[in-house]
Amino acid sequence: MFISLTHDQVQFQYGSKQWQYNFNEIVELGLLKKKKTYLFENGAFTAVTVLAYYCMIFTNVMELYYLIPTLLCYSFLIVMRFNNKSEFDYFVIVKDIYKKETKVKISALDRPAIGKQIDQYLNFEFERILKTTN
Repeated sequence: MFISLTHDQVQFQYGSKQWQYNFNEIVELGLLKKKKTYLFENGAFTAVTVLAYYCMIFTNVMELYYLIPTLLCYSFLIVMRFNNKSEFDYFVIVKDIYKKETKVKISALDRPAIGKQIDQYLNFEFERILKTTN
């Protein structure tokens, strides 16, 4: 269970991280979807390409001995790049009245369950605010 409600507090727990707020302290609670960047894989691909061109043009390597390591590096980088099927990183963001923001990265598999719990909390908070205004 990601969100636990007590009579006066909201408790969050994901993995080994735990934190809690009073009901009146939470300003914003939501999920953030961020597209993954593949900076390391793209940089390594460029470096292998540059090294292969350097060997091809500026060295006296005959009979193309540099091609086999280059192709092995390319295949390794392709496996690294396309091994993970999720295209996005997901975060839970909690902002409080003290301008403090708690941001926790969650697994893509946990996102639907945590999204439902956040929706339930927001519905509960809406009902609570309606009761206090009446």
